[in-house]
Amino acid sequence: MAAPVAVSDAEYDGVVSDNDWVLVDFWAPWCGPCKMISPVLETLGNERENLFIAKVNTDTDGMNAAKLGVRGIPNLILYHNGEMVEQRSGAMNAGAMSQWLSSHMD
Repeated sequence: MAAPVAVSDAEYDGVVSDNDWVLVDFWAPWCGPCKMISPVLETLGNERENLFIAKVNTDTDGMNAAKLGVRGIPNLILYHNGEMVEQRSGAMNAGAMSQWLSSHMD
């Protein structure tokens, strides 16, 4: 599809329901592992045309993170047609993240 898109709490439900496949990255500017996976998400966004990547800054938009029980970041949630498929916490390298997505999307 494209580069990851910053999504606010107000936009969250619409983004999740309006796109076929959505990967939500809950992150914060001070989080080292979040910075580490950012280039991986950029690459995946360019490689997977059917994947919308949403980035939610938990410092400024924490409502959905709290509602979904996000305790640690980075926290990745994969949705398909508005339904949560799987949630993962912690950083993954490019290979692991690609394999994880392929296990659900391919």
